[in-house]
Amino acid sequence: MKLKKSLFFTMMLLCATPAFAGWQYDGYYINDGYYNEDNTRFVVGVRGGLSLANAKMNNDVGNLYGYYYINQTTGDVVSAMAWVAAGEPTGYVNAGYGDLSTLPAKEKFSKVAFTAGADIGFTIPYYPQWRLSAGYDHIAETDYNQIPLFQGNLNTTGGDIGNAVVHVSSSGATSTISTDIISVMAHYDFFEGYKKPLNQIVPYVGFGLGYATSKTTLKLADIYGDLSTDSDLQNYGTPDEDGVLQFEPPTDKSKYPSSENIAVIGDLGLSYGISEYTFLDFSARIMYIPKITWQLVNSDASMHRDWFSAKDMIYTNLMIGLRFEF
Repeated sequence: MKLKKSLFFTMMLLCATPAFAGWQYDGYYINDGYYNEDNTRFVVGVRGGLSLANAKMNNDVGNLYGYYYINQTTGDVVSAMAWVAAGEPTGYVNAGYGDLSTLPAKEKFSKVAFTAGADIGFTIPYYPQWRLSAGYDHIAETDYNQIPLFQGNLNTTGGDIGNAVVHVSSSGATSTISTDIISVMAHYDFFEGYKKPLNQIVPYVGFGLGYATSKTTLKLADIYGDLSTDSDLQNYGTPDEDGVLQFEPPTDKSKYPSSENIAVIGDLGLSYGISEYTFLDFSARIMYIPKITWQLVNSDASMHRDWFSAKDMIYTNLMIGLRFEF
């Protein structure tokens, strides 16, 4: 991008210090002392590395009740279905029913995945320290497998012992997640003058917003038998000979709904000029996503229901790359 500015070259010389010498981009004079150079550069970058993901996991099952029996001697708790399947052993009494949506997720999300990205942009005319860019980042698929998925104290009612608090475990999950983020970023490179120095480390910071699409899959297992009596879940699975629902999700991952969010992005990095147009780039890009949801999906993907979610997901991408400015 080329623009005209009156007496620009003269002003640049007056403002420059000896430390700036040799940093000016080439330009040329035109009539009456005008100098044609706005220091805009076209910027292309590629990068790759590892992504560290962390989030608190939430129970999103909503309106779902389990029925339980408790051994008053040992304190062991089993679902009503498991008690019947075991031959209705003695020593257990009806503990009533409780809302499974109140159980906490057993483990937080903490995973490492490969990540890669690219961006394209430009430096702002007359302010070469500033870069604006549009980018894309892909965080590769990783898993979240938990048995039990939910575990904790459950308030029950309607049993033979009145209101009670029992410790229960519920369901198991085999799941995956991958995330794509399209972003708009602004970066500021910390150097003086009109040209980035070569053979020298230049720190930078960046900030921006993105549109995040997270693809999740979930295969649910009713390991403890507390889900199979729910009428709505009958639509998502097929009972085996013991009446326990077998949840068979779609084999085609593209049939799963996506979780879509606005992402807030911060960037810290160091660049090192190895030529006038080429820079090595080391960065830590932090991406915040408010909520990513996993859904229970039936075999033909005609029905889906929220099951659990990652709240306040933070991806920390540690990457190395190349940036070209020309």
